[in-house]
Amino acid sequence: MLKNKKNKKGFTLIELLVVIAIIGILASVVLASLNTARKKSRDARRIADVKQVQLALELYFDGNGGKYPGGDETGTVVGSYGTLAPTYIATLPSDPLSGRAYQYQAFTTSSGTACAIAGNCVYYHLGVSLEETGTPALSSDRDSELTALTGDTIDGVSTVVNCGSDGAATVATDLCYDVTP
Repeated sequence: MLKNKKNKKGFTLIELLVVIAIIGILASVVLASLNTARKKSRDARRIADVKQVQLALELYFDGNGGKYPGGDETGTVVGSYGTLAPTYIATLPSDPLSGRAYQYQAFTTSSGTACAIAGNCVYYHLGVSLEETGTPALSSDRDSELTALTGDTIDGVSTVVNCGSDGAATVATDLCYDVTP
């Protein structure tokens, strides 16, 4: 007696397509999570870098008669903290994504008068633009102090100088983490 049995070995095309679709969905979820984690990681590095530069600026201030770097002897405004390395900081940090230096500007007063003469700089503004919204550091930086004074509810906007590694003027959509002395 011959039995007409089919040996069912392997998978059908539909089963294979379903498995591939499920793997594709899971991979896209993982990649989306990794992009968010990368942004948060770069933001954490930016904040740490700004704090290191701020510490180096304070060391410079203590070692140079109560003045911050900026300006030159000819009266040209110089927005650089390049004189900090290697004495006050081993190397100058840069933005992890663009590679540009963080935005720094020296002032003669806290109201924002640019410091054009070396040795006249008693105030500064240092800022970086973050990528991720809702970063807790934005509620503890310079503009949060301004928010308390003015009642403005916008967090992350600097009113002093450009903020961020793009070198462009600060706008309401920037997530500016900025510090001052």
